[in-house]
Amino acid sequence: MTPDGAAPPPGDLLVQAVEGMDRPLFVLDGDWRFSYVNPAGAAVLERTVADLVGHAIWQEFPDAVGGPFEELYRRVRATGVAGSTEAFFAPLDRWFRADAFLTPAGLVVTYDDVTMRRRTEEERAAAVAARERAAAEAAASAVLAATSARYLALLGDISQAMTSTTDVDEAVARFASTVVPVLADWCLVSVVDPDGTRRDVGRAHSDPAMVGAMHRYADLRVRTNRPNAPVPTALSQGRPVVIPHLTPEDVVAMTADEESRAALAPLRPSAVATFPLLARGELFGAFTLVNGPERGPHTEAELRTADIASRRAALALDNARLATAAQQVAERMQHSLLSPPVQPDHLELAVRYRPATRGVSIGGDWYDAFLQPDGDTVLVIGDVMGHDIEAAAAMGQVKTLVRAIAFDRLEEPAGVLRRVDHAIVGLDVPAMATALVCRVEQDAAERDAGVRRLRWSSAGHPDPMLLLPDGTVQDLSAPVGPPLGIGWRGPRADGEAVVPEGATLLLFTDGLFERRGVPLDEGRDRLRALLADGGDRPLAELCDHLLAEMLADGAEDDVAVLAVRAHPMREERPAEAGPEVLPPVVGRPA
Repeated sequence: MTPDGAAPPPGDLLVQAVEGMDRPLFVLDGDWRFSYVNPAGAAVLERTVADLVGHAIWQEFPDAVGGPFEELYRRVRATGVAGSTEAFFAPLDRWFRADAFLTPAGLVVTYDDVTMRRRTEEERAAAVAARERAAAEAAASAVLAATSARYLALLGDISQAMTSTTDVDEAVARFASTVVPVLADWCLVSVVDPDGTRRDVGRAHSDPAMVGAMHRYADLRVRTNRPNAPVPTALSQGRPVVIPHLTPEDVVAMTADEESRAALAPLRPSAVATFPLLARGELFGAFTLVNGPERGPHTEAELRTADIASRRAALALDNARLATAAQQVAERMQHSLLSPPVQPDHLELAVRYRPATRGVSIGGDWYDAFLQPDGDTVLVIGDVMGHDIEAAAAMGQVKTLVRAIAFDRLEEPAGVLRRVDHAIVGLDVPAMATALVCRVEQDAAERDAGVRRLRWSSAGHPDPMLLLPDGTVQDLSAPVGPPLGIGWRGPRADGEAVVPEGATLLLFTDGLFERRGVPLDEGRDRLRALLADGGDRPLAELCDHLLAEMLADGAEDDVAVLAVRAHPMREERPAEAGPEVLPPVVGRPA
């Protein structure tokens, strides 16, 4: 109301209303000068009304030139269409929302300081981004941990698969099957034999439908690889060869003929990584990982894992070859210590040996058979304590003493054992053994009668068995003396028995019939029954039958068997396949 009580003019009311608004407002004339600014607007812009009215906006706020606010003002003035924008104004370090519309009085702009709202939104967005980033990192860590665990498990599987066999080709085949498909779509493993020959032995493909194609290419690869192909390069330089993007030009450069390229085509190789198998300074071969186009190049993690796998595989192959070499040494030692028996006229001899120690083809049991100067046949079977190379070495010494003394002295078996016992102690041979020495004798009268006389003596050894032509089995029992190696000076006794034509004598060590938890008599009864049942078998077949039945569950101890068959003197000796020079050897089952 005016002082006189009359209502103020309408224009004054509008000015009063705008002046009292909390919301900032200013008006720009046609020359972009402030024609009006309300107090709230001046305050937000950190100016006074007098500082702004009459002054051009671009001079007072040059930082707005070319920015979103100028773009808004000019657009609204040009089109007459109201608009708005929200932007940061750096000189005032604030965010503003500006609304502009055109009036006859000029361009009216209202605006708000939205800095707090924007900063709150930014903080919320940052918090959301941080949570999403943390979740992504956690997921990535989980994937990495799972991948690492899978690769660690793979390395463990490789070690277990390859070290559980001493056969090089089998170990390589297991290696290829283990790395596919964890590290690649398919894999070929080459081995270099001691003579320098390269063979592609290990082969595995993740797609069963492509296995045939893989084999067709692998059969050609060795002879068609050019020197610059991945495997020859890895073998010659001892370093990995990685081709992340295999091109047709690469294939032509690496393969020597069209046949091998045609065989490779269905496999669609797109990435190749080859690693040498190197251990203890020796190169054993190389293995190649191949991916198809769907899988693409090998990842860094796959390549690192493959590099570690190559070293583990090479070490396993080296160990397998060392084990094979040790096996060959043991077999050569067996050849020398367990020599083939003599085959006197009309006496057929067969021998068998089974070691108890797994992986070692020899132990403390032995057999021997030789002719004395007077023509009699000496049979020996014995058992030195132990199941390893040391026992075999001691056995060799004891066997040599028995053979030398028996050949030289022509004494009865008891006398031979007595001298051997004293020699073992006197020569400080580190051995204690049971032994059975037999001598097959025949004078003129016995020859005419078609019989032989067996004389034997035992030093703590199991009694032999005699299978008669009518199927009866006799235990040849005689007083048993103490084992060899204790220097026994007491008496030792001989046993004596008649061996008719067609009879079979069986000498054996206790590993053939002794079993933990089974009474000894029960074991011998079973052996006796098998011998009686198999009397009509050829001698070598009989020995195999006895071992197969008695050792069906594996040998708990070394086993040696010596069998002798007395053929009729007045007939031709039956044809035979020949003595087994080196008995088949098997280790203890797992």
